[in-house]
Amino acid sequence: KMEEFLYLTQLKTSLKEAILLDYYTAGFWWAKEMNFSLIQLSGFMDLLNFALENLSNKHMTLGNNLKELQRALSGIGKTDSEEGGDPNLFSIEQAKAIIDYLVISLFKHYKEYEYLFHGRREEPVISNE
Repeated sequence: KMEEFLYLTQLKTSLKEAILLDYYTAGFWWAKEMNFSLIQLSGFMDLLNFALENLSNKHMTLGNNLKELQRALSGIGKTDSEEGGDPNLFSIEQAKAIIDYLVISLFKHYKEYEYLFHGRREEPVISNE
């Protein structure tokens, strides 16, 4: 179901899509194990997507991405065109657990994710063999 939701069409041949599926699926199950409500689960998945898009689309450094995550979790830095996070969505303990999860799942591996999204890849070689 996650594959369909994320519109992953080349999962069997794309390492990037396989990694993204793993990232979101692991996050989803972690949030379920934390007994997040449906609204909290949705907010958590938004945070996962937010952090990953900051890296992939906005080319943010690790430090800038951490600052943006802090703003999103605290609900500060709202603008008229951009909706900030709800500061009451997660308890302090849940927010700390989310930060710990993101550190372990994304931020510790930031260089690898940067390479995944921005590294130059060689063209695949296809032969009769």
